[in-house]
Amino acid sequence: MLAPLTNTQSFEDGCLSDDEFNWLVMRSKGEFGMTMSCASHVQEIGKGFPGQLGIFDDIHIDGLKRLTEKIKSYNSLAIAQLHHAGMRSPEDIIGEKPVCPSADDETNSRALSLDEVKQLRDDFISAAVRAKKSGYDGVEIHGAHGYILCQFLSSSINKREDEYGGPLENRSRIIFEIIDGIRSECGKSFLLGVRLSPERFGMDLEEIKMVCKKLIDTKKIDFLDISLWDSFKYPAGEKDNDNSNKKTLLEHFTELDFKDVMLTVAGNIRTGKDVQKVMSSGVDFVAIGRAAIVNHNFP
Repeated sequence: MLAPLTNTQSFEDGCLSDDEFNWLVMRSKGEFGMTMSCASHVQEIGKGFPGQLGIFDDIHIDGLKRLTEKIKSYNSLAIAQLHHAGMRSPEDIIGEKPVCPSADDETNSRALSLDEVKQLRDDFISAAVRAKKSGYDGVEIHGAHGYILCQFLSSSINKREDEYGGPLENRSRIIFEIIDGIRSECGKSFLLGVRLSPERFGMDLEEIKMVCKKLIDTKKIDFLDISLWDSFKYPAGEKDNDNSNKKTLLEHFTELDFKDVMLTVAGNIRTGKDVQKVMSSGVDFVAIGRAAIVNHNFP
């Protein structure tokens, strides 16, 4: 599958440009089985990059319809990634302080009120409905790479004292509420995935594995997309030659019982041999990013 790559090619109001359209369609034409469009922000204040593709308003639907029709004409699944940068939204791009689960002096971010958290949840759900209207086969909820849902998961960033902060159950609550809402609004046949990353940005490997298990047990998602940064590395702090019995970061996830949920991974997968090695370990499909920039018909 084509990993969601933010190319900063679209218009500043979030509408699709011909450059972004042509770039994505070239990959679906190159026989990627799933074409995931770039991170698309669900609120204007969640914009993370100049020229980012948006999905926060109905003005985006016409362009997205054009995109999904062409992607699917090449027998590739069209998936939208739903995104909000949170405290990683540059103030000079959004024109105001970025938002975060808790105030953060380093990024000059302000804390979301409880009503704003609930609005954020609802806007993720509304974006999924908008994606379905636009012809997408499904959506991926971006909970990785230090963006807003990742910020909620992080105990070092999320210092809230309400039902969205504290223990892991509370810090992950918004993700499960978004999933419930999307399933209710978009139906069972609409593909639904979640992207998580187990390291950096305050993430704890064991906690992320716990979230994965709970996501699987809900029986409400179709795939889990684990962004490993490097699919062949050991967990942070462990050297490759420390102990031959230690598990790679990938093995921490392939050992989980995914039941009917598909496992996809991303991270430093650059050749056909890399794909074969990862898939032979028990992964259902792989997300190709940088290699897809060079080769539109990878591998």
